[in-house]
Amino acid sequence: MFCLEKRILKNKLYLYLTEFFSGMAVMAVELGASRLLAPFFSSSQIVWTIIIGTIMIAMALGNIYGGRSADKDPNPDKLYKRMLIAAIWIAAIPVLGKYIILGISAVVIFSVNTNFLIWAAFAACMIIFVFPLFLLGTVTPSLARYTVQSVDESGKVVGTLGAFNTIGSIIGTFLPTFVTIPAVGTAISFLLFSGVLLALALVYFFSCRTGYKKCIVSIILFVLCCIFGYSGKLAFWENDVVYEGESVYNYLQVKETEEDVTLSTNVMFGVQSILIKDDTKLTGMYYDYAMAAPFMSGVYEKDRLEVLVLGMGSGTYATQCGRFFDNVFFKGVEIDDKITDLAFTYFELPKDTDVVTYDGRAYLNAADEKYDVIMVDAYQDITIPFQMSSIEFFTLVKEHLKDDGVMVINMNMKGTGEGNINEYLSDTTAAVFPYVYTVDVPGETNRELFATSDPAALSRGMRNISILKERVNEAEDRSGQDNTASGRMREQTLLDWMNDIYGDILEYDAGNHILTDDKAPVELLGMRVIDDIIGEEVRYYRGIYEEYGLKGLLEVF
Repeated sequence: MFCLEKRILKNKLYLYLTEFFSGMAVMAVELGASRLLAPFFSSSQIVWTIIIGTIMIAMALGNIYGGRSADKDPNPDKLYKRMLIAAIWIAAIPVLGKYIILGISAVVIFSVNTNFLIWAAFAACMIIFVFPLFLLGTVTPSLARYTVQSVDESGKVVGTLGAFNTIGSIIGTFLPTFVTIPAVGTAISFLLFSGVLLALALVYFFSCRTGYKKCIVSIILFVLCCIFGYSGKLAFWENDVVYEGESVYNYLQVKETEEDVTLSTNVMFGVQSILIKDDTKLTGMYYDYAMAAPFMSGVYEKDRLEVLVLGMGSGTYATQCGRFFDNVFFKGVEIDDKITDLAFTYFELPKDTDVVTYDGRAYLNAADEKYDVIMVDAYQDITIPFQMSSIEFFTLVKEHLKDDGVMVINMNMKGTGEGNINEYLSDTTAAVFPYVYTVDVPGETNRELFATSDPAALSRGMRNISILKERVNEAEDRSGQDNTASGRMREQTLLDWMNDIYGDILEYDAGNHILTDDKAPVELLGMRVIDDIIGEEVRYYRGIYEEYGLKGLLEVF
């Protein structure tokens, strides 16, 4: 006789617990999938759509197969064997997942011409997550077959199974997000929920006194996954990593060299923040261009310049402006408090810097203060918060600027062609601010946008550059201010830089591509730019591959 007569299956509570923890594991794996993919493909709505869609496909197929299998051969051994396999597969994800993603990305980049990230993320989800979730999808129909013993109780039993699955799914949604991933990381979270599934299957087989070999092999494989699943860095090819961790919102990596300290929240798209150790030098990044905003707002004509940064990050802009100006006072808004902690620990952000842990737009809704400069630095790779790209958002920013205040935005994907993401953002800004200016960052994908209601902003900027020039010329006679050699060097560096970039600032000729809270397809617009960026980068290597094959490509690297 099959396990229908085995004692453990007469205990419906155990079967309900199986349903509960399988539902929990499905949601935990779904959330873990987003965290595993985000450092490579971003955490945009597009990536979330791919994750949810592929997982729903897996669950639907699992439901169909599980029901038919249970009717055809009502042996619970097979269900719990599938749970063993799912548990070990999930445990192996921290060990092999990053290598699979990188391999898939390399193949896709050389195989398709558009939508690189969509195809790569979809392929990664299909290969890594569909099979174990297909197996877990067989749990509900199989348990319904084992627990329903008469038609009279079928509704009650199936309803109870559904309730246990739903409650487990709810806990599996909140537990990884707010507890396990922030506390111990994505890798250990996968191992924890895998261990729960493994324990359920082991209890079944040991109580039934069968399947000992399968259990022993599964235990050994799980232990190996525990040993190797938490070893090494996610970006295993990187050197000089001094910190790697996770928060509720981001993967976080800090690297340090003799010259600088950098923060990356995405291993595929470079550096998000930087600290240059030599305080007389600029960063060489878009932050240097954004320093034109204090000039436009009259930094040398005011005793105190109030600056708000939405998307404070590790405080690069605040730290750099603090080095070059002695009258600038910052308030930062950063939604990720772990990044703020890293800013104080690794990036020399002054301890008295006022940083609020909040969403940028929500902060503007709650605050009353007005500022001389507001920097919007909340756009990260293709992850552009739609609520911080709309006409309603820029109207809020305008309301929090002084009459001569300036907003500066870092647009980090310099698109080309009609209707690219930067054109939408610029047109939307120009619908709110009468004076909009842009400057491109050479050699980078960034563009800085300056917006103001004051027609004298550009001329004020030139006047303040002249004031800085006088300060440099009169440095030897100045007293009561920073007149050290390094101080004079900083002022000369800043003067040279402002003279260089001010001639590159262009007045923006606005169009009618407007983003609103109701309609802001920033993910799709960003994906087009990513296609262009990746296509440009890979074109050279694709040519070598097509002409010389894999051997030629390896020789280049």
